[in-house]
Amino acid sequence: MLGRKLHKGDTIGIVAPAGIGKSDRIEKGIDKLKSLGFNVRLGKHVYDKWGYFAGEDKHRAEDIMGMFEDDKVNMILCVRGGYGAARLFPYLNFNKIKKHPKIFMGYSDITILLNAFYDKTDLITFHGPMLGDLDNEDTLSSIILTLCEGDKKYEIKNPESISMLSNTDRYAEGRIAGGNLTLICSTLGTPYEIDTRNKILFIEEVEEPPYKIDRMLAQLAMANKLQQCEGFILGHFTDCVDEDKESFFTLNQVLEQYIMSLNKPTLVNFMAGHDSPKLVLPIGAKARINGKNRLVEIMEPVVK
Repeated sequence: MLGRKLHKGDTIGIVAPAGIGKSDRIEKGIDKLKSLGFNVRLGKHVYDKWGYFAGEDKHRAEDIMGMFEDDKVNMILCVRGGYGAARLFPYLNFNKIKKHPKIFMGYSDITILLNAFYDKTDLITFHGPMLGDLDNEDTLSSIILTLCEGDKKYEIKNPESISMLSNTDRYAEGRIAGGNLTLICSTLGTPYEIDTRNKILFIEEVEEPPYKIDRMLAQLAMANKLQQCEGFILGHFTDCVDEDKESFFTLNQVLEQYIMSLNKPTLVNFMAGHDSPKLVLPIGAKARINGKNRLVEIMEPVVK
């Protein structure tokens, strides 16, 4: 199920499903969207504060549902991640989302919504930049390529100045799943557990030392989630180092033990996650890892 592709003059709805956004970043992001030719509609509770959340759970969920049901809104963009999206499920109505398909984009804590929306409604969602991430030109180009021109097959590759690595010249096909590693693991044993069967699993992380990456990948391996994949896309692992313990395993050694040892086609250093640029990945879309040319081929439209 696809949302309608984005055109200049369309309305982008802004929601805050998780942590509290900074007012100046929100305003800056709104100004950027307007400068690109889009209209903006703010959720009623975007500026709310409740503990460490951007408003009460039911209010944050109401903003999301309101944007899906508002036929004047063409796309839903999240303010930020942090923590809190998982608390919204009791208040979300997947049947209503299915009746009003539209573009929904975010990353980090939003990972859990991206995958659940696809799994429960077949709606292609988008792992990509949020409201405060619109300054980078390569990021903006990826938004245009995906959301404005993605009604046909296309390719995703790193900017020319940033190399992407591959462990093989082979190909792997499957639907894209995944996002932030911590959030992927948090779904295990719940009704929203990630399904990796015959999927291409995308993983990124931020500020977690290698031993914590190890623990999370071990959990996924014990749940047979890594073995079920057709291939992997490894994005940003921002500040995932432990500089004080040089004798410990490095991040690359951990990834070698859990990912590379499976001998599945894997792209490394794909520009998506908590660093810049942030390339947009369509969650649920049929894709192919092209190891020889070091790119991702999107094999079907992701918007209509």
